[in-house]
Amino acid sequence: MKTNVLLVDDSKLLRAANSHLLAKAGYEVSVASDGEEGLRLACENHPDLILLDMLLPKMAGQDVLRALKANPDTAKIPVVVVTGLSQKNEEKLRKEGAAAFLEKSVLELDKQGTSLIQLVGTVLRESGEGNT
Repeated sequence: MKTNVLLVDDSKLLRAANSHLLAKAGYEVSVASDGEEGLRLACENHPDLILLDMLLPKMAGQDVLRALKANPDTAKIPVVVVTGLSQKNEEKLRKEGAAAFLEKSVLELDKQGTSLIQLVGTVLRESGEGNT
């Protein structure tokens, strides 16, 4: 069974590029374009990992993270924050439940997204969900 990753990002370009990279790496990918949709899909589908942007329409990423961690059904799903916000926010977001933090500026879409794929693999292994 493939590992399911939920990608929540309002950028159509980044959703398409990152979902392609993840699928090519062997993951099953579902996408959401805003915070409300991301939270709904997480609650319905229980993905193995969530990649969550912070600056989202309808519901901010930080609110989505809090809601996920407050819900016993989704609290254990690892959430990787992928954002344009500076790394200065990493400590605060980790305290709120984020498993990892990746600045969009290091996504390296032109280099096969190595940083993203490696981070996803690492977080899944650490959480015990690494079955691609």
